[in-house]
Amino acid sequence: MIMTVLVTIIAAYLIGSINFAVIFAKAFMKRDVRDLGSGNAGTTNVMRNAGFLPGALTFIFDALKGFVACYLGKIIFDYVFTQTNSDWAKGIIGAFICGLACMLGHVFPLFFEFKGGKGVATSVGIFAVCCPIAIIIGLTVFAICLFTSKYVSLSSVLAAITVVVLSIIFCDKTALLFPQIVLSLAMGAIVVGKHSDNIKRLIAGTESKVKFGGK
Repeated sequence: MIMTVLVTIIAAYLIGSINFAVIFAKAFMKRDVRDLGSGNAGTTNVMRNAGFLPGALTFIFDALKGFVACYLGKIIFDYVFTQTNSDWAKGIIGAFICGLACMLGHVFPLFFEFKGGKGVATSVGIFAVCCPIAIIIGLTVFAICLFTSKYVSLSSVLAAITVVVLSIIFCDKTALLFPQIVLSLAMGAIVVGKHSDNIKRLIAGTESKVKFGGK
């Protein structure tokens, strides 16, 4: 039982370690995106340097890996712990744990020298499994903030905070609450923490804005 759980968590981390920003940037422009622009291996930097298509593909596949890792954790935890009548039997706990493992893999990817992205797109897939209503509202907040402020970083941070707060409010009350709250906070802290430099630039007024309709 314990071995199955550990293998599942490790698998979630390895899934997260597949960095699609690096993969698609190299496929489209033969360059490591971490050597370009902001140096971040994420959707925005790929889109700014390689173009819309590789950027869009990066977002989709990063979100998908979060979804797959979480769903894997959900079904395996549900199966394993239901057999033992454990308090951990609700698969949602497994989804949160594997979601955090996947996000850590994305930020510190084993396959790419532990230099990854900021976890925004991956968290979309994670919370699509853990708390769909939170991610729907979070994406709405992101879109509104982006179109009004034109700051991707500010939009990402506000959306992350929104998702964490709502995921705590709408936690599965039939499962253990404490792990869900702690793991939600941990994932939110990763996203906000990875944007610390952006936050400093926002405060200083030097953060770059996104341009709609331009090159």
